[in-house]
Amino acid sequence: MNEIRLKRIYEAAEAEDGYRILADRLWPRGIKKADAHIDDWAKDISPSNDLRKKFHADDDYEAFEKDYASEMDANENMAAFVSLVREKLNDGNVTFLTASKNPERCNISVLLKYVQNN
Repeated sequence: MNEIRLKRIYEAAEAEDGYRILADRLWPRGIKKADAHIDDWAKDISPSNDLRKKFHADDDYEAFEKDYASEMDANENMAAFVSLVREKLNDGNVTFLTASKNPERCNISVLLKYVQNN
């Protein structure tokens, strides 16, 4: 069974990654677009600038998780994104990419839960 994986964009691309989606609003520092090996840059479903800045300022992951889930519920692009991920899972793995130092405690981990539950 194919799965959704979480990974830092600074890690090497692997065949097992499958369809690679960068889910950050800002382009990661030090990565050339030609070297990123991404299939999609889903900045329209990433946390708003205000929410991103708030999380970096207070590091309250539980509050961030709730606020980001609310943003995703209100985001008109989420249904299409969830459909895309499900479609791509039929062909192989999907990997959510981030520049965050901790992929398990950032927007892509919240995004993973959202996609799994919707």
